[in-house]
Amino acid sequence: MKNLWNLDDLTGNPDIVVPGETIPQIFWNAVQLRQNQIWLRQKQLGIWRSWTWAEVANEVTAIGHGLLALGLAPKECVSILSNTNANWVLTDLAILCSGGVCSGIYPTDAAEQVAYLCADSDTRVLFVEDDEQLDKAFEARSSLPNLRHIVVFDMKGLRHLDDPQVISLEQLKGMGRAHQATHAGLLQARSEAVTPEDLAILVYTSGTTGKPKGAMHVHAGLVFTIRGYNAVLASSDTDEKMCFLPLCHIVERMGGEYNSLYSGARLNFVENPDTVPENVREIAPTQLAAVPRVWEKFYSAITISIKESTLIQQLAYSWAISVGRTVTEQVLAGQSVAWHLKLRFIAARLLVLNNIRKLIGINRCRFIASGAAPISPELIRWYMALGVPMFEAWGMTETCGLSTANSSVGFKPGTIGRPADYNEVRIDADTSEIRVRGKNVFRGYLNQPEKTAETIDADGWLHTGDIGTIDADGFFRITDRMKDIIITAGGKNVTPSEWENELKFSPYVTDAVVVGDQKPYLVCLIMIDLDTVEKFAQDSDIPFSNYASLTRAVEVRKLIQAEVDKVNGKFARVEQIKKFFLIDVQLTAEDEELTPTMKLKRKLVERKYAAQIEAMYE
Repeated sequence: MKNLWNLDDLTGNPDIVVPGETIPQIFWNAVQLRQNQIWLRQKQLGIWRSWTWAEVANEVTAIGHGLLALGLAPKECVSILSNTNANWVLTDLAILCSGGVCSGIYPTDAAEQVAYLCADSDTRVLFVEDDEQLDKAFEARSSLPNLRHIVVFDMKGLRHLDDPQVISLEQLKGMGRAHQATHAGLLQARSEAVTPEDLAILVYTSGTTGKPKGAMHVHAGLVFTIRGYNAVLASSDTDEKMCFLPLCHIVERMGGEYNSLYSGARLNFVENPDTVPENVREIAPTQLAAVPRVWEKFYSAITISIKESTLIQQLAYSWAISVGRTVTEQVLAGQSVAWHLKLRFIAARLLVLNNIRKLIGINRCRFIASGAAPISPELIRWYMALGVPMFEAWGMTETCGLSTANSSVGFKPGTIGRPADYNEVRIDADTSEIRVRGKNVFRGYLNQPEKTAETIDADGWLHTGDIGTIDADGFFRITDRMKDIIITAGGKNVTPSEWENELKFSPYVTDAVVVGDQKPYLVCLIMIDLDTVEKFAQDSDIPFSNYASLTRAVEVRKLIQAEVDKVNGKFARVEQIKKFFLIDVQLTAEDEELTPTMKLKRKLVERKYAAQIEAMYE
């Protein structure tokens, strides 16, 4: 195992110690330790720009003093409405060092949502990325009497804007430098005044049921958890990370920004969300965490590439991936890998598999990780067959991210691993609900004490809403969300997520929602993968004019039916899908049907496509 995957490099590294009990303390101490090392990198106009730790400190100081010049008081909230970029991190740290509270807003949120989030958090200063996000702020501000200032990162197209409430980030920095000259030491004093029990960040849930709720995380919980992260999987200042998931989501905030802040790993930002496939190949990170949709897209791209290759290349791939799968299964079973199989695996990597890793951009990865949603076990095995350890982790906004994980100590595809040492995880005997307790658990929902009381019981256990099991080796498995359990008309309990995850392993399927509560049989709403299905249609001379016509093509329906039949063969009759409907609109993160992590919102989709669902029962 060690010889094949270099798992010695993956063991957690708790020996890295950056002193401090708050994020500002960790930040300033990290700056002193790493002064001239490069921390942040971002591509701008085709050229990579780098910031050393000392340069980051200068930027944070300028922005922080700028916030003080604007009159930001301790514990007041500042929100950031932007895609993931270096300015997001610089601003976040400046807010926390100023004694403020930082709240992130998804850049795909509509103006109405921006207004709700800013009102709920009582935002006093709002940072926006560009003119597009500024338009949302303008539309929302009439309902935000406490909003004092709007700061714009990128003023392109706004040269002639004249609004007393709006300033550019560069103007704010200028104000900050002037403020620093007359109030030297004030930002440092504010940083030192922050206590571990002070509220640090608000992370709003995606609002799949009702309005988003602001999960409150204090400095003590954040610091405790980022120290724990580094004891689960090794990360150090020799690592290269790629920062591309939304920083307002707990996964990138903790696993990206704050983990890098603590460990010293270099943080590389993608140009924009559309350039992720190109950027990952250019950055070639040494570790990469992503949501399942990203890993599925990479797999689909390779599937297309293989189909377009020569017969010899296809045969070589088939042989190499078969060798990789054989090795993977033996390693997972704890068996010794014979020397002749090791040699075949080395040859498979040199001749084929390493090239596939380079095509994806994971050729330097010591490990890759998946979280935020369930992933197909077969997809994990495929990546492992390439020679890259893939670890599935699980956590929630409310658990400050990672709570359980597969790791080099032991991993089982299809499970979420064992609990991290910094928290307790158990299965409730009566409900089979997974519950979590520890210092990483959030302090409650902002302005919603009744929801907090429903979620955290008197003994400190967080009720996650996930149904699960635990095996004899201590590995947890999520079977479904409590609210998503389907009870058919025949009284059979069905957990839809397992069937859905199996189907999503198909390169032709992006997502799926199984429906059938109180119905005689199960049906499914399916979202096809545009790239692979379009390629199938072109290769098969199937006429189509747009996404909708593609979903209506008889040949495409037969293609998806074949994929559904494959998955049905793995399940009992009561769990099989009898009919399906192809969603005929290409959905993006801007559409209400999708969460920011590209998951279909089950209840909303069921309501929106109620007529199509009923038609499948006629």
